[in-house]
Amino acid sequence: MKISRREFVRLMGLAGAAGVLPGSAFSAMKRPGDLYEIPQFGNVCLMHITDCHAQLNPIYFREPNVNLGVGDALGKAPHLVGELLLKHFHIEPDSIAAHAFSYLNFDQAAQQYGRVGGFSHLASLVKRLRAERGDGNSLLIDGGDTWQGSGTAYWTRGKDMVGACNLLGVDVMTGHWEFTYLDKEIIENIGEFQGDFVAQNIGVNEVAMFDYKFADFEGFNEDEGLAFKPYTIKQVGGVRVAVIGQAFPYTPIANPQRFIPDWTFGIQDERMQKMVDRVRANEAPDLVVVLSHNGMDVDLKLASRVSGIDVIFGGHTHDGMPAPSVVRNKGGETLVTNAGSNGKFLAVMDLDVRGGKLQDFRYRLVPVFSNMLPADAEMQAYIEQVRAPYKEKLEEKLAVAEETLYRRGNFNGTFDQVICDALRSVNDAQIALSPGFRWGTTVLPGQTITMDNVMDQTCITYPETYRREMKGSDIKAILEDVSDNLFNVDPYFQQGGDMVRVGGLDYVCEPNQSIGNRISNMTLDDGTPIEADKNYVVAGWATVGSQSPGRPIWEVVADYLRDRKQIKIEKLNTPKLVGVEGNPGIAG
Repeated sequence: MKISRREFVRLMGLAGAAGVLPGSAFSAMKRPGDLYEIPQFGNVCLMHITDCHAQLNPIYFREPNVNLGVGDALGKAPHLVGELLLKHFHIEPDSIAAHAFSYLNFDQAAQQYGRVGGFSHLASLVKRLRAERGDGNSLLIDGGDTWQGSGTAYWTRGKDMVGACNLLGVDVMTGHWEFTYLDKEIIENIGEFQGDFVAQNIGVNEVAMFDYKFADFEGFNEDEGLAFKPYTIKQVGGVRVAVIGQAFPYTPIANPQRFIPDWTFGIQDERMQKMVDRVRANEAPDLVVVLSHNGMDVDLKLASRVSGIDVIFGGHTHDGMPAPSVVRNKGGETLVTNAGSNGKFLAVMDLDVRGGKLQDFRYRLVPVFSNMLPADAEMQAYIEQVRAPYKEKLEEKLAVAEETLYRRGNFNGTFDQVICDALRSVNDAQIALSPGFRWGTTVLPGQTITMDNVMDQTCITYPETYRREMKGSDIKAILEDVSDNLFNVDPYFQQGGDMVRVGGLDYVCEPNQSIGNRISNMTLDDGTPIEADKNYVVAGWATVGSQSPGRPIWEVVADYLRDRKQIKIEKLNTPKLVGVEGNPGIAG
């Protein structure tokens, strides 16, 4: 079905700008091979990856069955799961696209279609599309969270991924977890990256500016107080494309500021408006793109407040959206996309840009199935080379999964429960707390859990564990704070992660309440009520403030798995939810 941009916008308005693409590209697919038959259109092709989390090899990844929307986000993309998501985007049930975009029948479909992602298979797809579009007619952009998430990324301090991105041909990127290495390592990695690193919302604080240690760095702008280039101009298909970077705004809050003491972050939408206006006035671009790591809800609000942006290619919240949302603002409308995670998808937007304006577009979020795409020989050789020094350690067999072990979902995942159970068992604790990270791959029933899998779930640069006493009131305060980050009705107060995972603890959660009123009825596993003034032994990891004293989390989890041999979840500590009946962001 051919649909013009004008008609697309009209229909999107009727649908509440929720992201429905009438006559979805996926509804016409009759066979798996149709995934990679992407007709050429227009004169500019923008390809987008985001949140790869250092997954060089193909993996399994289960999409969430809980992605709640609150306030104005209720019932709108990206807060749709399961059958309602398929219906919204006109995706045929029990199809390969249904498997790619939903959790439905995951185990069976994963066995049928195989693993997803892998940089060698992604490289083949990128090369194919570039060849089909013609030399100089495409641009590959990376939304960040690329240099973290695997053992090799940790041990090489992200350099394995810099090399992989250079081979892949990434033209422009921004970041988030890239900023969890030491600042000098970040600057060195950006220097080795062959594309442009852009971020309009990262400044140098006033104290550091007096004697800034990276004053010679190419991207530093002393006059504007910016640590990195805010934008870049690229010639694509005879068109001037401006790409403005938007790094994760809450980096010093969600991750240790001690690694990056000189830099300031923030959403900075006023600066973004001034940047867009300046770029349009001084650079005369035909197309203005924002490469964002805000998270999709934040991007939707940003698009409503900042005019002059044609497309926002977003990341951070790992939402694989089959069609863009259209947001109206005082200057017109902006397309907002989000391209999933873990190398599972390649977003392809073909645009017709004429007369200095975007006239029309076609969009497809393409799943990367490793069984259906050949491995690029050069990239595969590189992957084997960078993994070789760690191969024996990564391939250590620790235990066998007796059920699907996954992470993604607002409240808990089975692999998160394994981490919590390990913390409690190894540290002799009553309660475990584990961060609600959205990265982490999936292990199928009957598969061996390797050290590689454990590193995929735990590999950060502040992995130290702790065991300490906490009052019941302090535990509740933690749960309240994190739930407000997740369920605040104002997207600008959301940080984009999921709820802190708990072990040995049950509670009631009311997402639609205000902070301080969402969490109640906290009990231990045996039903004993948590008392506000009583102390409890709590084990956890990934402290953002001062460094914890314990062993790295992966050592704790590996010990637990070696001891157990067979892993089946005895109890999944998920809260009882109140007030979410009928919410299309929860199923199963």
